[in-house]
Amino acid sequence: MRTLRSPRLAAAAAVTAVLVAAAVLAAGHRAAASPAAASSLATATVASGGGTDQAAYDGVVEAVRQTVVAAQVAGAVVALPVKAGDRVQAGQVLLRLDARAAEQTAAAGDAQVRAARATQEAATREFERQKQLFAKNYISQAALDRAEAQYKAAQAEAAAQLANAGAARTQSDFYVVRAPYSGVVAEVAVVLGDMALPGRKLLTVYDPAALRVTASVPQTVAARLAPDAQPQAEIPGTPGRIAPTHVQLLPTVDPATHTQELRLDLPAGQAGLTPGVFARAWLPLAGAGEARLFVPAAAVVRRAELTAVYVVGDDGRPLLRQVRLGRAEGDRVEVLSGVSAGERVALDPQAAARIR
Repeated sequence: MRTLRSPRLAAAAAVTAVLVAAAVLAAGHRAAASPAAASSLATATVASGGGTDQAAYDGVVEAVRQTVVAAQVAGAVVALPVKAGDRVQAGQVLLRLDARAAEQTAAAGDAQVRAARATQEAATREFERQKQLFAKNYISQAALDRAEAQYKAAQAEAAAQLANAGAARTQSDFYVVRAPYSGVVAEVAVVLGDMALPGRKLLTVYDPAALRVTASVPQTVAARLAPDAQPQAEIPGTPGRIAPTHVQLLPTVDPATHTQELRLDLPAGQAGLTPGVFARAWLPLAGAGEARLFVPAAAVVRRAELTAVYVVGDDGRPLLRQVRLGRAEGDRVEVLSGVSAGERVALDPQAAARIR
């Protein structure tokens, strides 16, 4: 019996046969081309570096000498010859307070000193006369003793008035605020007419020749610092790392953060640095004998949240493998996990992605 097929079914069967043939041919061409493409793919071997482990912690530049200048007496600010950013010399006047009352007190003390000295001179002359009279037996011993007592009392009164006058003059000096050392005015917290009170912040002065980097280091990391460790400081915008002149790890641990404060004193003459600048402290850690793995930075593939490399197997075919990266060092990057030493990675990820 003869089966009849419609023209539409016959056409569909012909198209399917053509597509199957094309797919087989393409597969054949692809299979033939893949080994050649894989063999021409540039690769690099995962390198194993030395075990010089380092840790970096954010810090800040501080002044070794930074002083908050406050007043010792109360008074209105009547002169403010400096402003923030000015360089000052040791002993230079920074601020003056209204000292009229103190000056009057000092003047009164000087007058009392002059009066006490006049009384002392009179008592001295009287005592000398009484001694001469006593030598001639004109007065009694009691009269001489009274004259000597008056002389000593006048002498003590003059010394007391002199001390009071000195205290008054010292008090008047407190109304002039001077720079404790040569440095830079970082902040001026008052303006003309403000009332200064004992202990109130007036100005902040720091010494730009003595700066340091301060960083908070976890106590677990601080325990791994070698006794002869040589940390380094890194400051953005400054080429290279800076070797400190002195390293100090404070012995106390912050109970809230469980960190210890590390101080790296910077060499003098670091231009452009001021307190508050961001910095980073690099610490060499003891007990870091494990080797580190590195791959060229060009071999790393980043797609959204995926970080991977194309690992080329023994058959020459690249396979995308996820990795976890560490710090970058020049044109290479550390790999913490995902590859092993000696494996090959593709240097051109785009070319490796086209190979199937």
